[in-house]
Amino acid sequence: MKAITIYSDGACKGNPGPGGWGAVLRYGAAEKRIKGGEPGTTNNRMELTAAIQALDSLREACEVTLFTDSTYVMKGLNEWLSGWKRRGWRTADGKAVKNQDLWERLDAACARHKIEWRWVKGHNGDPGNELADRLANEGCLEATSRVGGG
Repeated sequence: MKAITIYSDGACKGNPGPGGWGAVLRYGAAEKRIKGGEPGTTNNRMELTAAIQALDSLREACEVTLFTDSTYVMKGLNEWLSGWKRRGWRTADGKAVKNQDLWERLDAACARHKIEWRWVKGHNGDPGNELADRLANEGCLEATSRVGGG
């Protein structure tokens, strides 16, 4: 299996508001940068979308080290997901899980790869995280310009 390093990040101008996602994928000396955005979304949706898009862009099963600065993504995967699935996509207090569509997509994307998730503090000088943040903000600006808001 190929060993891939991914940095993913999401951004939102207003929450909800125009949002963007970005990811940096590295394999040896090769680097791929991807980004996108949506005109009306939330930061959490963009954080999830960044990880999904990065994993979905891999053409074969890989060993992935995926860095995110999102505690929402980390807690969702490591603490909440199994309970949500067991309870039929309900939270512990019986409410519908927010962003279920994206959690299901991320769960499916994760099943195709061997992934080690690592949390990194955002806006703290980590070069990979800073680049993913820049890409997410570019995606956000593109989404804003599509709706004539910026």
